[in-house]
Amino acid sequence: MTDSLAADSRPQVVAVVGPTATGKSDLAVALARALDAEIVNADSMQLYLGMDIGTAKLTPAQRSGVPHHLLDVWPISKSAAVAEYQSLARAAIDDIRSRGKIPILVGGSGLYLRGALDRLEFPGESPQIRQRLNAELAEVGAAALHRRLSSVDMAAAAAILPTNGRRIVRALEVIELTGKPFIATMPAFESVYPVTQIGLDRGDLDDRVRSRVARMMDAGLLDEVRRLLPLGLRQSPTAGKALGYSQLLGVLDEDGRLSGDHARLDEAVESTVRATVRFVRRQRSWFRRDPRIRWLDATTQDVDALAAAALARLPLR
Repeated sequence: MTDSLAADSRPQVVAVVGPTATGKSDLAVALARALDAEIVNADSMQLYLGMDIGTAKLTPAQRSGVPHHLLDVWPISKSAAVAEYQSLARAAIDDIRSRGKIPILVGGSGLYLRGALDRLEFPGESPQIRQRLNAELAEVGAAALHRRLSSVDMAAAAAILPTNGRRIVRALEVIELTGKPFIATMPAFESVYPVTQIGLDRGDLDDRVRSRVARMMDAGLLDEVRRLLPLGLRQSPTAGKALGYSQLLGVLDEDGRLSGDHARLDEAVESTVRATVRFVRRQRSWFRRDPRIRWLDATTQDVDALAAAALARLPLR
């Protein structure tokens, strides 16, 4: 830690982490206002330009004047790359710190957070192996490859959605390259920055997820998906598989018209709720393994109370 930071005991980095729908974004803004800090996005889908409603991206007004970094930086057609995000996030963190500000990372993408904060080096790649696995993915589907992953690395399979073909392929590629389970390539919990991680969880997440998906639909998520079709959403290996977007793509034809009756749309919405609830459980399992996270229960506390509790956990003057 630098002498200036050590002198007033300020944290060099804060991270607000935890499952979807816990209120992380609002807490991060409240903390940033209290600390005169800046926010760095650590939600893998909020990196995409135009994916606003379905990712619960804060509007400019909701950001309350707090600078936000790494929102809307990738086109829809881009395949996500955690190693690339690591470079972008660390550049943003270092820039914020160089100006005497505190960076606050916020998001529920566990691997992205660890990539930004921890001593994490990503295994190499094999275009040949990946091409073969992608061909198998196209032939037999993500569920079949996920079952294969479960047979060789149960921990990795538990952390990856059975519908996320891209991540399943990557895990199998790493296993074949290294001869070790995918999760075994993850290092110990060791940060490259002095960091305080605040975790949010709550006991009513199933209900909150259902309400959140309903609000997204009311806010125009279906029209957002339609607007992204000409930009390559359906063909995107990452954005097109995002929760909500994937399900709604399944009920739209190439021209963005609903295919089938309204019951199919209702089922797509219900499928989004179920998939998000499963994702929440995977996020919870991922983050609960990290002993450094200081957890807050957001079930009965409003954002002001949570901010006060979080500030009390930071090594501030």
